[in-house]
Amino acid sequence: MMGNTFGRLFRVTTCGESYSGGFNRDLNIPPQLYGGLMAIVDGVPPGIKITPELIQQELEKRRPGQSELDTPRKEKDRVYIFSGVMENHMSTGAPVGLVIPNTDIEDSQIEKHRSYKYIIRPGQAAYTYYKKYGEYADWAGAGRASGRETAARVAAGAVAKAILDKMGIDVIGFISESHGIKAGPITYELAKENYRKNEINCPDKEKAEEMIRDLMKVKAEGDTCGGVVEVIARGVPAGLGEPVFDKLSATIAHGIMSIGGVKGIEFGAGFEHARMKGSESNDTPYVDEQNGRIRFKTNRAGGLLGGISNGEDIRIRIAVKPTPTISIPQSTVNIDSFENVTQAFKTRNDPSICPRIYPVCEAMVRIAILDAIYMAGGYRGVASIHPKWDKV
Repeated sequence: MMGNTFGRLFRVTTCGESYSGGFNRDLNIPPQLYGGLMAIVDGVPPGIKITPELIQQELEKRRPGQSELDTPRKEKDRVYIFSGVMENHMSTGAPVGLVIPNTDIEDSQIEKHRSYKYIIRPGQAAYTYYKKYGEYADWAGAGRASGRETAARVAAGAVAKAILDKMGIDVIGFISESHGIKAGPITYELAKENYRKNEINCPDKEKAEEMIRDLMKVKAEGDTCGGVVEVIARGVPAGLGEPVFDKLSATIAHGIMSIGGVKGIEFGAGFEHARMKGSESNDTPYVDEQNGRIRFKTNRAGGLLGGISNGEDIRIRIAVKPTPTISIPQSTVNIDSFENVTQAFKTRNDPSICPRIYPVCEAMVRIAILDAIYMAGGYRGVASIHPKWDKV
């Protein structure tokens, strides 16, 4: 399986599946080594404090089984740092290795998935995985297509956060829409004030309650629903990103669109630009007298011009589809007998992906931004650019 590494200079490689370890419990090895998820984070500079608690804090945002809005799967999601960090939790400059063991992988759950082994789940990657990997495709909990895979991304994103924090760059995600219920306008300040103050992490408290009531109703029906995640990155310096194929907008979109369940992304006003005149779409610049730098009166571009950061907040909206596994009977196909069948899937699932996907979005944005900072630093180190441009 290729395509498991993201980034160029700050690079993250992950491995692991939803139920890996469930077939190794008869081996004479510690339970932590049965199976799970791993991440190797390369490009971490020396002297960065990276503690298990720092990474665990991020993992807690997406850990399953914490509320009625989550899958009932009870994973501990405990992280172990096994390389790249030594005395006093300081990084050495070597790759940082992270392990997150799977703990809720009982035979009863694996056998439930086995009973659906040859039934294509509508909306899930089962069919395409069979086309790609044939009889050896991972059928236990969707394998690498499972949302469980994202725990490794969040752990790696926590390492990126430790580096970005030293640069004064903050990335925050939240839910702005669920099943058509839309929150009011959300500023960075409001998002910070009400961050994770409710189970759905919507900064608009009144709309959050409405969203939760609706989600519980949908869950009782055996169905699921989608929504919109927004991410704001503040403190990102201007000039990040490469022209044409490696724009910062392109690499962020690559990272976000690689998350299972994500169906769309837009920056700033996004698709609303298609309905505007140029005079309405353009963000006009001005000289900020307080710091003598160029700023923009509005931010409809979402902090990016020509795909390169302009110093304003990077604002991203992400469309998340409903969880594909539902307990309502659906028409599908038995890929073994090649027959049309009707099937309801009664396995553990989230009524909405949104309450647990926003930390994954935060992680991928952090990784993309940090990688762009590395690229920009390397370029500036050899380019003959007059220092006056650093003051613009």
